[in-house]
Amino acid sequence: MHDRARTANLLGATALAVGDLALAGAARAAGVSVSGASALVVLYWSRGVGVTELGRRVGLTQSAAARMVDSLEEAGLVERRRGEGRSVTVACTRAGRRLARDLLTARDAPLTHLLGALDDEEHQALAVLLAKLLDRAYGEIGDTELLCRFCDRGACTDNAVCPVGQAERDRPD
Repeated sequence: MHDRARTANLLGATALAVGDLALAGAARAAGVSVSGASALVVLYWSRGVGVTELGRRVGLTQSAAARMVDSLEEAGLVERRRGEGRSVTVACTRAGRRLARDLLTARDAPLTHLLGALDDEEHQALAVLLAKLLDRAYGEIGDTELLCRFCDRGACTDNAVCPVGQAERDRPD
């Protein structure tokens, strides 16, 4: 039996590569921007990311990322933490982690529902096709963090190989 959660995640990543339409409803329901929602998910999976790096991962300039972090911090969803020297990192608060999980669930629900129209054979074939599309999307975008900014990484890597990560490993330096 094929893992439907992985296929739902592949479909989500493909939808993100083509456009952020699948994310708008979840972000709107959570009361944050699409980039803010993406940032919460990035921070959920990655600890101690600087503002500039966070901006790169969600497709924002440093100044736009700083404004987004300010907004998320005011909402009690993230906090800035002093690192070594002058470095500052951003991390989710407990509320931010909870909201990130809720955002992933909200993103997955309509995708999983759509996948319910497929039988097991079609489902497995779609997963293969989506992996091919994500490989191609990685070739165009060239950044796993940006491409997978709203991925449920556990769903994609439990008992399987992430196609975006594999595409990155397969590319010559």
